[in-house]
Amino acid sequence: MLEFIVKSLKQNEITDICLPVGYKSEQVCNYFDDGSRFGVRIAYVHDRPEYKGTGGAVLNAYKQGLIDRKDLLLVYYGHILSDVNLTEMLKEHLENGAEATVALSKGYRVPVEVAELNGGRVMKFAEKPSFDVLVGIGIMALEGSVLADLEALYKEREEVDLMRDLLPILMKNGRQVRGYVTDAFWYDVGSTERYEKLENYSVERHLDSLA
Repeated sequence: MLEFIVKSLKQNEITDICLPVGYKSEQVCNYFDDGSRFGVRIAYVHDRPEYKGTGGAVLNAYKQGLIDRKDLLLVYYGHILSDVNLTEMLKEHLENGAEATVALSKGYRVPVEVAELNGGRVMKFAEKPSFDVLVGIGIMALEGSVLADLEALYKEREEVDLMRDLLPILMKNGRQVRGYVTDAFWYDVGSTERYEKLENYSVERHLDSLA
């Protein structure tokens, strides 16, 4: 999963990478080393208990001097597989002067059967239906200026989530949060079981294409 992400970033000419590590951190660091084998530069930030949530991972990297308030940050969740055009997304982010741009996918397919009821009686089942909604796919661009907002949030809360906590605060305060709508492939792995259920897509084949 991480190799897929690293090679995708390299293909989009993103070569300065910061990996938050906790579980199996030694294996991750030993495998990727400094990133030179993949044509990138990798720094590691080890999890700290006082910085919980996805917002905590970003703030922790800032506190350890690995990212700066002047940086443009691309956040890519480690359980997401996608071939979204990151170069185009970042270009739109810069052109629109946004402080945050979130990758959104059209048409969400529910991974289970959905029932339609009438007075408790099941009328029909729809097998894994698709809904015409936009969903976040765990990839976003952030201006380094939002690090100040993350610091402020951690003065109030023990855990901060980027999607649930940071983005709503930015919008509430009139800051520009934009959506980058894509029909690119994406898949939320999340577990070994979901990884094994991948259909019509080969991670190994895609890794070969990114080599």
